[in-house]
Amino acid sequence: MLAFAFLSPPLGAEDPPANLAKLVAHRESETEVERNEYLYRQTVTLQELDTRGAARGEYREVRDVIFSPEHERSELALGKPENSLKFLTLTAEDFRDIRDIQPLVLTEDRLWNYETKLRGEETKDEVACWVLQVRPRQILGSQRYFDGLLWVDKEGYNIVRMEGQAEPQIVSTKSENLFPRFTTIRKPVDGQYWFPVYTYADDALPFRSGPQRIRLRIAYSNYRRFKVESVFKPR
Repeated sequence: MLAFAFLSPPLGAEDPPANLAKLVAHRESETEVERNEYLYRQTVTLQELDTRGAARGEYREVRDVIFSPEHERSELALGKPENSLKFLTLTAEDFRDIRDIQPLVLTEDRLWNYETKLRGEETKDEVACWVLQVRPRQILGSQRYFDGLLWVDKEGYNIVRMEGQAEPQIVSTKSENLFPRFTTIRKPVDGQYWFPVYTYADDALPFRSGPQRIRLRIAYSNYRRFKVESVFKPR
């Protein structure tokens, strides 16, 4: 369970909008529509570390989000993943988190899954932000959720940063499927909408056999708007 400290607003601080979560979700819906018009590259690197912090195994893959001439959006793997992990196995839930949770877009149709609570205000990455706590209302079936904090810029209600964890952790008598705490940073692309540019995690997963430290890096790069008249040819 993640623990959160209340960020007390300074004396004379402005009041947040009463419907802050809905304003964020509306902006996120606009952002998702816009991002769906972009090509980009996603590079994933996961390292398992020894007790001294040195990498002893690594998984790495590179994918391009592309469009066909018919404007159909898909992913293209650039070569085969490189996998030298010795103790960890990436699961279907890990790949779902890489796709959907670490770069989460909290749209209006997803907001009902979450409870939200204002935790104060803070300047983050040189942007004046509201800090919004987000927690799943309930865990339904095999769905994946985000549990953590969002930093939302006060002017446009864009998510600037998110810190938290994918849920649920999946533990049974025979297996453990654990997920790290992570941070995702967004930046404005083309001067208007804020897209994910970097996700990182450096955490020790508490397996019954002993903690396993991992380091995760996801880079989102080469954002460029798709043009119907163009044909994208992967390198």
